[in-house]
Amino acid sequence: MSAGRRTLGFSWPALVALALLAAPRVVLHDLHVVEEGQAAAVLLAVVPLICWVVAVLWRRPPRLFLTVLAIGAIHGVLLAVGHQILWDEAFGATGPRLGDFDPRAQEAILRLAAVFSSLVTGVLTGVVTGAVAVVLSRVVIGPRRATERKVEKARCGP
Repeated sequence: MSAGRRTLGFSWPALVALALLAAPRVVLHDLHVVEEGQAAAVLLAVVPLICWVVAVLWRRPPRLFLTVLAIGAIHGVLLAVGHQILWDEAFGATGPRLGDFDPRAQEAILRLAAVFSSLVTGVLTGVVTGAVAVVLSRVVIGPRRATERKVEKARCGP
C-alpha cells in the first residue's frame, strides 16, 4: 500500500478522478456554454464538491480533511491547466489588458496571475469542503460509531 493511500485513504488516480468531476464546469464556462448565475453553472460547481464529501464520508480516510484538501489542490492544478488551454477561447483575440506596454508581457503576467488564482481557488475549495466533511463526519458518522460501539459492547457482555 502506498504512503498516499495510507494517509489519504484513496489512490492517487482516485483522487485525480474526484478532482476531475469539477473539470466540466471549467471547460463549459471558458467556452461560454454556461454563464455565471445559471442553474447549470451552480450545479456544475456544487455537485462535484458534494461528491467529494460523500466519497470521504463513505471511505472514512484516516485524515479526512487532508484528503479533501488534496482533492482541492489537484482541482486547482486542473483548473489552471484548463484556463491556460482555453485562454484564447475564453477571452478571444482581445484578451484582458493591463495598460500600454508590451502585449506579450501583459499576457504573460495575466496568465501567471490566472495560474496563481486557480491554485489558490482549488486549495481554498478543498479547505472549505474539507471543513464541511469534517463537521458532517462528526455529526453523522461520529454518533453512528458510538452507537456501533455500544451495540458491540452489549453483545460481548460486561
